Amino acid sequence: MKRLRTLVIVMAGLLATATLARAEIFQATLTGYEEVPVVSSAGTGLFYASTDTGDSIFYSLWYTKMQGTVTQAHIHIAQPAVNGSIVIWLCQTPANIDPTGSSPQCPAQEGTVSGTITAANVIAGSQAAQQLSAGDIKAALTAIRAGAAYANVHTSLSTGGEIRGQVRVISK
Repeated sequence: MKRLRTLVIVMAGLLATATLARAEIFQATLTGYEEVPVVSSAGTGLFYASTDTGDSIFYSLWYTKMQGTVTQAHIHIAQPAVNGSIVIWLCQTPANIDPTGSSPQCPAQEGTVSGTITAANVIAGSQAAQQLSAGDIKAALTAIRAGAAYANVHTSLSTGGEIRGQVRVISK
């Protein structure tokens, strides 16, 4: 309950800051039923982010009740029900290191990670046909605005992802 209270405070701060700055706000609700293929998991999560300049994205990811140990979390570019390239790491572990070296450590089975994403955090997409270049935060934001990005959390039991949610614009 204490972690949920902390998350609510962090999210309220993000929303208040974003509102004052007339920022865009993004959200995703993560469940196993959004994964491809579907994962029967008790795990759930929330992803919130905001940007007011388009040069940086402030985010917070919260998850709980993961069945496996969390190994990494990302933003991928793909439409609903399709797997896509990782373009932004949200958290890392010693066994799965963010290639930019800048994302926070993932809590093992529940917790919150927060940070700031800049062009330095955007990696090239692994699928060449997607034409996603390292450092292109504008292209990542364009995909998010188009509903073509998702956040997911990978675990030791579900290496392709245990929970996932399509990122949506909730305020402009």
